Amino acid sequence: MSEIRRKLVIVGDGACGKTCLLIVFSKGTFPEVYVPTGVDGKHVELALWDTAGQEDYDQKWISEVMHFCAGLPIILVGCKKDLRRDPRVIEELRKTSQRPVTPEEGMAVAQKINARHYLECSAKSGEGVREVFQYATRAALLSRPGKKRGSHCVVL
Repeated sequence: MSEIRRKLVIVGDGACGKTCLLIVFSKGTFPEVYVPTGVDGKHVELALWDTAGQEDYDQKWISEVMHFCAGLPIILVGCKKDLRRDPRVIEELRKTSQRPVTPEEGMAVAQKINARHYLECSAKSGEGVREVFQYATRAALLSRPGKKRGSHCVVL
């Protein structure tokens, strides 16, 4: 059976949980560049790309993804969903008239950026992590290669 290879690129603001998501998914063997994944009876090799997320990059990543990955499936992932129930975090947010993002607000952002889907997870508790990568893998398997590069990629 031939091996299927896909690239998943994880982008986002600094400290939003990208690296923790990868660490949990790869079973704590970070940095892990080869993670064999089985989805729907197919063996898929995922190349996982973590991005820096420095403050000067925060405002640029969405437009960069839209420009350089036009037509590729984008999946918006709300990380750190466990913090919605953390009284300490809720109190800190309240001090600045903020509150945790709701699933509905996450879905609205996903629609605004034309993401294929919105998922939530918590790397800390492990909730939803496997589902994020299963969904991304399925999206990569269904994506059509771009005319310029001929590659398959999913942006998380």
